[in-house]
Amino acid sequence: MYRVSFSKQILGLPFTITSVVIQSARNPERALRVAQLKFMRWSGITHWRVRADEAKIEPLRSLPG
Repeated sequence: MYRVSFSKQILGLPFTITSVVIQSARNPERALRVAQLKFMRWSGITHWRVRADEAKIEPLRSLPG
């Protein structure tokens, strides 16, 4: 499980626009790509960099179920 946070630099400070949690991905690169596609779909844009300057990915621990 991964969280991808999209942020925009405003006056030199990073502001998180949104975060996307990806439940299942083979690797961090695939999780990043899926999150980018979701962000673009939600925002109605053709490329995620139209709204964000950076995308950070972090692994999340899965809770035992």
